[in-house]
Amino acid sequence: MTRESASVSAGDVAAYLNAQERKSMLRFLTCGSVDDGKSTLIGRLLYDTKLIFEDQLEALESDSRKHGTAGENIDFALLVDGLEAEREQGITIDVAYRFFATEKRKFIVADTPGHEEYTRNMATGASTADLAVVLVDSRQGILRQTRRHSFIASLLGIRHIVLAVNKIDLIAYDQATFDDIVANYMVFAKDLGFDTIVPVPISARFGDNITTRSENMLWYKGPTLLEHLETVSIETYALSRPLRFPVQYVSRPNLNFRGFAGQVASGRIAVGEEVMVAKSQQVSRVKEIVTRGGKLTEAVEGQAVTIVLEDQVEVSRGNMLVSLLDRPSVADQLQAHVIWFDVNPLIPGRSYILRTETDSVNCSVTALKYEIDVNTFAQEAVKSLSMNGVGVCNISLQSPIAFDPYKQNRATGNFIIIDRYTNATLGAGMIDFALRRAENVHWQTLEVDKKARALLKHQKPAVLWFTGLSGSGKSTIANSLEKQLHASGKHTYMLDGDNIRHGLNRDLGFTPEDRVENIRRVAEVAKLMADAGLIVLVSLISPFRSERRLARDMMDDGELVEIFVDTPIEECEKRDPKGLYRKAKIGQIANFTGISSPYEPPENPEIHLPTIGHDPQELAGRIFDFLKRRGEN
Repeated sequence: MTRESASVSAGDVAAYLNAQERKSMLRFLTCGSVDDGKSTLIGRLLYDTKLIFEDQLEALESDSRKHGTAGENIDFALLVDGLEAEREQGITIDVAYRFFATEKRKFIVADTPGHEEYTRNMATGASTADLAVVLVDSRQGILRQTRRHSFIASLLGIRHIVLAVNKIDLIAYDQATFDDIVANYMVFAKDLGFDTIVPVPISARFGDNITTRSENMLWYKGPTLLEHLETVSIETYALSRPLRFPVQYVSRPNLNFRGFAGQVASGRIAVGEEVMVAKSQQVSRVKEIVTRGGKLTEAVEGQAVTIVLEDQVEVSRGNMLVSLLDRPSVADQLQAHVIWFDVNPLIPGRSYILRTETDSVNCSVTALKYEIDVNTFAQEAVKSLSMNGVGVCNISLQSPIAFDPYKQNRATGNFIIIDRYTNATLGAGMIDFALRRAENVHWQTLEVDKKARALLKHQKPAVLWFTGLSGSGKSTIANSLEKQLHASGKHTYMLDGDNIRHGLNRDLGFTPEDRVENIRRVAEVAKLMADAGLIVLVSLISPFRSERRLARDMMDDGELVEIFVDTPIEECEKRDPKGLYRKAKIGQIANFTGISSPYEPPENPEIHLPTIGHDPQELAGRIFDFLKRRGEN
């Protein structure tokens, strides 16, 4: 048991639990640079509020002797740094959540890592927090990571900051140093939109100004850290905001029941009220609100419920039940701030998955407008967004989603970006607004379609995508195949990588960003040609799987045939008719595939052509026979 609970257990337990239930909840996080004392601060809070179990305290004292960095004293950081790797390195890696309570309020605190490579973990902790405690080592002052975490906290909607100037015991409790740090931070943060910034000089190790006032700093007249956490006003407009109910699951346990399960993201929903389906704009009325504990007459923000409607309207996961009078945006084009987590940069044109609270859709960044310098807030023109960078992007979605601007609703305005192959989280985004220009552009219905054009040519359209290293024989095999197809009366067109760069893509180089755009443009042209009923032969190195997947996704199912021209790099270097490999090896050509830039071979191509020991005409014949079996010729 804790040191506090023993006295409670003898009293009225029911009354105590009821009082706990009525307390307000504050979610906050600790953030800042490495070794500023975040974990020690949380450990000290837990200790001083008497919420450490006796066996935990004994273990902590033992661990402090083994892993501690506080000499003979208790190392409070070990209460939070639970991973063995964290204890060995003396740093926080993962986000650690802790719950504690005082007589006035309940708290959930997230201890987030300070290292730059763990910025994603900090963003995770900030995404649900109301307040951020930004720690600063009084000996170091404001550092780059202090600025980065403060900026991210601002982006993620946190409006209250405690500037905790820690380790003030190591500078002899000097007021001038404290005042200087506070002044520097105020200048930096003046445009970040925080409602309150409360500076507090503390020593997490010795407890100065944590829960009790420090006798070492009689010059400080402000609140202790805990006093401020207990009294800071976290305004909530949950019930006044419009209804947002993202559907997570359609419940059909039997033929007589069809309910929509989810959590109320904002506002309220009541039996008998009219609601609208966001994407289809169909209107219905709430028949029942069902929970595991029984039926409700209404539900409010944060409650997980199942909604039953009076009408059989179409609603699926990813859609949203909303207020008729205040609807969210529904669009397939949007602008957003993006925090990039992955070591591989965000590149415009590359295909990703955008995932909201309940929806998931393919997407690509159509324009990286600028990156924001976290030190100066300057908007810098860039072609890609590197790890831990923050940028403003235009994003195109494969299908519309329902959303609100993040500043209006954190729950319905956020998303993450997912890698389509590994399912890894690459970045997080906050939606600014829908790009309304998309509403002026619509698909025009055409009388003559792809099927009609193909019938006129007596063939089945296809995109034959040849990929392989430079010198592998792609163009040679493609040329031979086109001759065979032409001789059999087929209508074809050849898109060769070198030829395309003399015209359509003459403005592109060979950086990763330009390579992505090169593939995107060629794929768009190939799609149009296939729509015209042609058999299109595309011969491109196309080194990255993600871009080849992008091209495949543009076409109809089964329309793209990936052909891997598999020639070992040693053989390609022997052929090297243009001397490109030689120039690449001596540094005259940058970003050359196979030498200074990687090639990712196809994992499951429709046709795999090892070229060693085989004649190009023979290999072209294999493709011809493949198409014949499939009915393309």
